[in-house]
Amino acid sequence: MDQLVSVGESVETYVESTRSSLNDTAAGLSVRLLGQLTISRNGEPVKLPSSRKLRALLAYLALAPRPVSRSRLCELLWDVPNDPRGELRWCLSKLRAALDEPGRHRVETEGDTVALRLGDTGVDAMEAAAAAAEGIDTLGLERLRALAQLFAGDFLDGLELDRSPHFTSWLIAQRRRFSSCHVAVLEHIIGLLPQGADEAGAYLDKWLELAPFDGRAHVALLENLARRGQIGAGEEHLAIAAELFHSEELDFMPLREAWQEIRARHSGATPCAQAGPPFPAPQPPIVDIETEPAAARRASLAVMPFTESAGAGNFRGGLADGLTHDIITRLAKLRDFFVIARGSVFALAERDIAPEDAGRRLNVDYVATGSVRSLPGRVVVSVELAEVRTARIVWTEIFEHKPEDVFAVLDDIGNSIVSSIAAEIATVERNRAMLKAPNSLNAWEAYHRGLWHMYRFTRQENELAQHFFADALKLDPTFARAYAGLSFTHWQNAFQRWGDRDRESALAFESAGHGLLVDDRNPAAHWAMGRALWLRGDQDGSLLELAKAVDLSPNFALGHYALSFVHSQSGDPQSAIGSSDHSRHLSPFDPLLFGMMGARAMAHARLGQFSEAAEWALKAAARPNAHVIILAIAAHCLALAGRQDEARTFATAIRKTLPDYRADDFIATFRFDRDAETLFRNGAKLIGLN
Repeated sequence: MDQLVSVGESVETYVESTRSSLNDTAAGLSVRLLGQLTISRNGEPVKLPSSRKLRALLAYLALAPRPVSRSRLCELLWDVPNDPRGELRWCLSKLRAALDEPGRHRVETEGDTVALRLGDTGVDAMEAAAAAAEGIDTLGLERLRALAQLFAGDFLDGLELDRSPHFTSWLIAQRRRFSSCHVAVLEHIIGLLPQGADEAGAYLDKWLELAPFDGRAHVALLENLARRGQIGAGEEHLAIAAELFHSEELDFMPLREAWQEIRARHSGATPCAQAGPPFPAPQPPIVDIETEPAAARRASLAVMPFTESAGAGNFRGGLADGLTHDIITRLAKLRDFFVIARGSVFALAERDIAPEDAGRRLNVDYVATGSVRSLPGRVVVSVELAEVRTARIVWTEIFEHKPEDVFAVLDDIGNSIVSSIAAEIATVERNRAMLKAPNSLNAWEAYHRGLWHMYRFTRQENELAQHFFADALKLDPTFARAYAGLSFTHWQNAFQRWGDRDRESALAFESAGHGLLVDDRNPAAHWAMGRALWLRGDQDGSLLELAKAVDLSPNFALGHYALSFVHSQSGDPQSAIGSSDHSRHLSPFDPLLFGMMGARAMAHARLGQFSEAAEWALKAAARPNAHVIILAIAAHCLALAGRQDEARTFATAIRKTLPDYRADDFIATFRFDRDAETLFRNGAKLIGLN
């Protein structure tokens, strides 16, 4: 993937080394890429040869995340001339003359690779990239103002290369990304400016110039005009905006309704006299998508059509379109967040709308983009998830497989992409919810706050999770996932013996039932019911519900884990191992990873594979949030494997928390068949837990 970070440096390091703007680096070397490319040393311009490819090479190496091979640079910039490596050597010699200083070599060549070392150099694009990685929404007003000054124009303004399709694709991607970063900076400046600030107008004008179909920009401008008492000017702007939106067949009604609300709020106001936040940030949808009340708002995602690389450049269609459709379908089946329909994203792509712009038009929180490259002997899929309002890259990955069966490969890659996107969005939303005051949370945020506490797996945190799930349901009684979360907390109370097992089992079953009533197509609702039925001793009913969960959404990792959990005790241990592996493949960093490993350990023990059982139990117990029951699995499996000293260490650790813990407690926790119960009781005898 194209990255916005410097080679040889982490973004975090660059954030610290470029905390001030380029205007403060006149005493050293600085490179400007936002606008026309220029180099200056101590405030004086450094003359470069007129070669466009020299400038392209400098920009590409400046942003490359790692050393680049000479063959890649030749392919990128030269249309197979007689001696591409000779031209590359000439360009590198000119870059050394411009960038190197006595005792300081910034152009480094090692073997067949080339890199720029610019840690002590002010590079505007790198500073903007570092700010985006840090989080535009976390920056103060002065830092944002300084960042806005960096954007003197488009990235590499005026630089185009003929017959260099790979460089052109890279250049377009960088221009789109830096434009999105610029928009995010402007939007957050507007949000932080004092009401009535004279400078707001210039920032608003630039925001609208860069993102003419961004509803937030129009609303912010109308708000500014209304605060100043310029209602007539607001009406004129609204009329112009209506023509603009209608020309693109976009829904204008939300913007008209926003203006009516602003006018009503400011009726009779004297200029700049209204109290309240300087520029509220209403988020009207800009296309005809389903809207939700504020209490029920959930994260939203647009998966833009992937591109396919071949020969002279990128194109749409074939494998890439199929993969995009598959990802959209699978994400929608998770029913965790709002996913824009295939027709909308493909329609915008047909009109050559950049992904970042599409995200703003669709008014979504996240945009996923990607590409598919079929190379000799391998298929490479690159994917990126970005937060629309901050231009921050949340997650990026490159998947590479041998194409023995290209469709099977893409299916496997699709599984990984779907699971990773869902997990990354959940993590961002959980962390964001934790930073907000508890009494300010909407249903979606309260739910994710509950998840944050739930995954700590302590009695106190479980009580807090239960509280937030209940709050989410008060705000949105149709929130099936919140019912599933509430059921999970009662399940934990029963499983961990933090409450009366019969009462908590009944509450887990009741909450799961409510979830099914409001959305019986939600895999989490069937997952919760399957676990609740297991608590009640109904293994057959449990397996049916869990099978339904993964049938509704094959990418629902927790469903596969729950199947492994049930089978590991009294079902088919081979199925338990397979489901455990699949759940970990779908969600390799899942908060319940210790359970996935623990279930596999018990399945191996039932198969008489005690060495394997011990190893998987140790992996489970090593997870940072592993609770005492996981330690008990480790103790019993190690004992069966003849590793009594290690097993006794775990037994001692358990009894520090539960002094009277014994084999009866372990057996009562699970639903073992008779043979498995006998097996684990024998293990307990070996280490004094009987």
